[in-house]
Amino acid sequence: MTQDEAKRMAARCALEFVEDGMLLGLGSGTTSTIFIQELGERVKQGLRVRGIATSDASARLAESLSIPITTFEETPELDLAIDGADEVGPGLALIKGGGGAMLREKIVASAARKFIVIADSTKLVHQLGRFPLPVEVIQMALPIVTRKLAAFGLNPTLRHHPDGSKYITDEGNYILDCACGEIVNTAKTAANIRGIPGVVEHGLFLKMASLALIASDQGVIKVGRWQGDRYNKAISRLAS
Repeated sequence: MTQDEAKRMAARCALEFVEDGMLLGLGSGTTSTIFIQELGERVKQGLRVRGIATSDASARLAESLSIPITTFEETPELDLAIDGADEVGPGLALIKGGGGAMLREKIVASAARKFIVIADSTKLVHQLGRFPLPVEVIQMALPIVTRKLAAFGLNPTLRHHPDGSKYITDEGNYILDCACGEIVNTAKTAANIRGIPGVVEHGLFLKMASLALIASDQGVIKVGRWQGDRYNKAISRLAS
């Protein structure tokens, strides 16, 4: 099974949680794109939903598939948010933001009664930190935040596009990708980063997801936030 096939399997499994009339949070990134495409097929068949997208790209995709887009003014609370992740660790701690949308992703996830993560098994880790941790920063504060993140030992690097231009988020901010290695104390790391003036948001999503749907050649494994032993067994089995 290819990685894209696994992502589609997880996305289709997530559709089982979508009910007619729901208000949905629509994620960003490759896995979420597949989910939105699959959701669009269901909408064509008569499913009625409305969504708030976590990026301009996801909003455009949803609208192209006739999925109605709403706002928090009209819809202050969502029934369900479904999104991917760059890393999924124990307790469903996540690193997100590889696609640059973690600010909106965190806002949308926080507004949902239930947040489901969809991913292929390559995203499972014993400890977060292999994937660089993104930090969104207002442009004015870039030099200050860079120095302070470096002082914490987080090794920040300004994100650029392949053409060499600086990456700018939908909100007009820069992103620093932190090659910090294994994050032993995620809560402390999150607090340290958020305490720096000029930081808008970071990619650590802690105690937010309630369920992860992890797809592999062995099917889709459903892992809850507090299923520590089951999570560890899932990692061991999928890594073997």
